[in-house]
Amino acid sequence: MRATRVVVAVAGALGIAAGSGCAHPGPTLLMEFYPSPRPNAAFSPAVRVGNLLFVSGQVGVDSAGHLVAGGIQTEARQALNNMRAVLERYGSGLDRVAKCTVFLADIKDYADFNEIYISYFRARKPARSAMAASGLALNARVEIECIGLVD
Repeated sequence: MRATRVVVAVAGALGIAAGSGCAHPGPTLLMEFYPSPRPNAAFSPAVRVGNLLFVSGQVGVDSAGHLVAGGIQTEARQALNNMRAVLERYGSGLDRVAKCTVFLADIKDYADFNEIYISYFRARKPARSAMAASGLALNARVEIECIGLVD
């Protein structure tokens, strides 16, 4: 499967209207929408905009798509391994992550989640938001999305 490429004018993408006093046309960015390996997926696993890679939320599923058993730490480890795989597949890596957003099914899992999370981000700690959210996909305990840098 090939990525879908779209060129976007930055001024338009930022909502700057024509004739708003901007005398020069804005730069353009290439957007690449990477297709999901699942044919009926409603989203891309990742989208590249310029040198940023936006990775869709990852939960702790194994290669067969089943949620791993064992609780928050096991799920967190698997979700982060899945995140690493997606980042690397599209030219980035955990060491190039700028921002993560973490959704926990129960905020009481925060400390247990952090024990695993910090083991994946030892040298460079990305900006992060974490919150409790009910109804995560597959009844997961954690879902993680990231923005990484690519060349």
